[in-house]
Amino acid sequence: MTGQPERPLADVAMAWEVTASAVPFEGKKTSIRTDEVVMPDGSVATRDYQVHPGSVAVLALDDQDRVLVLSQYRHPVREKLWEIPAGLLDVPGENPLHAAQRELYEEAHVKAEDWRVLVDMYTTPGGCDEAVRIFLARDLSEAEGERFALAEEEADMEFARVPLAELVHGALAGQLHNNCLVTGALALSATLAGDGVDALRPAEADWPARPFPA
Repeated sequence: MTGQPERPLADVAMAWEVTASAVPFEGKKTSIRTDEVVMPDGSVATRDYQVHPGSVAVLALDDQDRVLVLSQYRHPVREKLWEIPAGLLDVPGENPLHAAQRELYEEAHVKAEDWRVLVDMYTTPGGCDEAVRIFLARDLSEAEGERFALAEEEADMEFARVPLAELVHGALAGQLHNNCLVTGALALSATLAGDGVDALRPAEADWPARPFPA
């Protein structure tokens, strides 16, 4: 069937019945859960998925309309990817905006005065419950104090400031693959071509996927 949807075009919270659940693997930050889920026809299906604390990412735009990017080795895909600053929501009770500000400081030693919500997404909802909020940060300046000590993969980071149009071109040309960078760059490009930055949600906008601490 084609045509307009019968309900508003918005995702809906829903939880099908789970008859059994187990955690066959638990790692340092994430785990694997196996659920037995009742389907609409009454059958029961097994669903394995990664349980994830959630993430935040920052598309930091300077006064020359360049985006702050960094290059980091990602072992699962065996590539060094250009990315935007990002990190896990792994501090109990931390506000997502504060987490984003922390990541921008720790990874790039930069602070921003203007923060908006750019876009929210699930990275791989068929196999992982990770939710990501990408913030737009503007009015950038160098952070005060000593730089955060980077270690492991982060010790090999490269940094650059790249025009937004170059990132959009790289994504569409198949040269850039990091999901937060690609989604963030395309979302900002659409924002600038549409209603503009002032139409974006405020930085503390509700996020049902990862509710802010009370």
